[in-house]
Amino acid sequence: MSTSPAAEAARRRTFAIISHPDAGKTTLTENLLLAGGAIRAAGAVRARGENRRTRSDWMKIERERGISVSASVMTFDHAGRMFNLLDTPGHEDFSEDTYRTLTAADAAVMVLDAAKGIEPQTLKLFEVCRLRDIPIVTFINKMDREAQDPFALLDEIGSKLALDPAPLYWPAGSGGRFKGMLDLARQRFIPFAKKGSDGTDEGHPEPVALGGNSLAAFLDEAEQAEVEEGAMLVQEASKPFDRQAFLEGHMTPVFFGSALRHFGVDQLLEGLGEYAPPPKGVPATRGGEPTEVQPGDKEVTGFIFKVQANMDPNHRDRIAFLRLASGKFSRGMKLKVQNTGKQISVNAPVMFFASDRELAEEAYAGDVIGIPNHGVLRVGDSLSESGALRFAGLPNFAPEILQRVRVKDPLKAKHLAKALTGLAEEGVTQLFRPDVGADFIVGAVGQLQFEVMADRLANEYQLEVIFEPSPYAEARWLVAERADLEDFANKHKMQMSADIDGQPVFLAKSAWEIGYVAERYPKVRFERSKERA
Repeated sequence: MSTSPAAEAARRRTFAIISHPDAGKTTLTENLLLAGGAIRAAGAVRARGENRRTRSDWMKIERERGISVSASVMTFDHAGRMFNLLDTPGHEDFSEDTYRTLTAADAAVMVLDAAKGIEPQTLKLFEVCRLRDIPIVTFINKMDREAQDPFALLDEIGSKLALDPAPLYWPAGSGGRFKGMLDLARQRFIPFAKKGSDGTDEGHPEPVALGGNSLAAFLDEAEQAEVEEGAMLVQEASKPFDRQAFLEGHMTPVFFGSALRHFGVDQLLEGLGEYAPPPKGVPATRGGEPTEVQPGDKEVTGFIFKVQANMDPNHRDRIAFLRLASGKFSRGMKLKVQNTGKQISVNAPVMFFASDRELAEEAYAGDVIGIPNHGVLRVGDSLSESGALRFAGLPNFAPEILQRVRVKDPLKAKHLAKALTGLAEEGVTQLFRPDVGADFIVGAVGQLQFEVMADRLANEYQLEVIFEPSPYAEARWLVAERADLEDFANKHKMQMSADIDGQPVFLAKSAWEIGYVAERYPKVRFERSKERA
């Protein structure tokens, strides 16, 4: 039975998970996959050595450090819906990768540590969601550890994020006193079971009705009174959950639980299926005229939001992640790249399960497919059957740290150029080639990116490199009429460079210097970000 692109898109839920490092995002990702039936056992996060690898943290440095630095995609079918889970880097040095991943998401799950509440990185990521009008579901994690008062956590969401929190559940205690939570809509209690003293884990008991005698097996009279009073107070103090207010970005449904103990995760997944939006229309231009691409449109369209090299070390592959915006995609289809006019036959598209993958025979709006290619596709490219459609580009931001890079073995200089270009095309770091001199300048948001880069150059390209301080502190893209640009470049030859697209970039020793030079050359614009043309 064939279904329409609109009907298939309507059952898609494409969401990202955002959090401060250590809030439990990777554990929650794994347990959502377990709840969705996509994996059979959770807990690899706590194991040692090689087993410490979770399904979404596949890069060697991620396994060694226990952090996420590369966005992953995982697709699974559950309860009649197709979920595309986009796991974002948890480390702030990789915020640009996160920003791009959020362009492919229709909703976000914000994970908060119950003891710490909203942390600086959470706030930054939330601002990105707000910029993109992405509705947010809140999961307050680690309730089985000592936590802040739940009322204080809700107040913080309201005051720091200017969002109305609407709890759908209410916790009974926290830490050693955590007994479970009330399901406010269904008026039942969901018990939490600690592990046995011998470390055995029998899972959690089935929910029980509030009014029945069974509740006494889990809560004594005082605990019962406390949780019921708390639930009554929060329902009086909070606005009731309104899906429209959530979709418009004014309200966040709040779930409580413990990802590590797989508690509250099933409820979160059910809530995502019920409330998170299916794919919606995406603004674009066709032949220079503004339009909006609808998920049910016949033409297959989409945009590349991420490129990842060497996911499979045995094959020097390069995968472009395509978020589909409309139509029914079928394997073997030909798609055109809007900005280059190149036509590509998509013969081996893949659906992801972290680093595992399988051939995608078909896909619809909301799905993310991987297209193996050798340098043809870049972050920000728009693909469609006609090649006439262009989605808004994904910006590159001016890096915060600039360093020189050179290879220890001078005979491998050519290999270094190729490897650096490949990594820069992924969009995680930026590469500038000075007009004068042979050294490359690499730009990044934070120091960890250089460590990851050195690690990947060694493991994936067998290149031992040295990063050294560069004389530059700032990089700006230059925009001006040709004559004005040439005049400026001739007078600042030593500080001129080109990015991987060949666009002119001015390298400055300080922010003050940029201000000084910009005043003297009013016809030249010094841009902090650029969209790939």
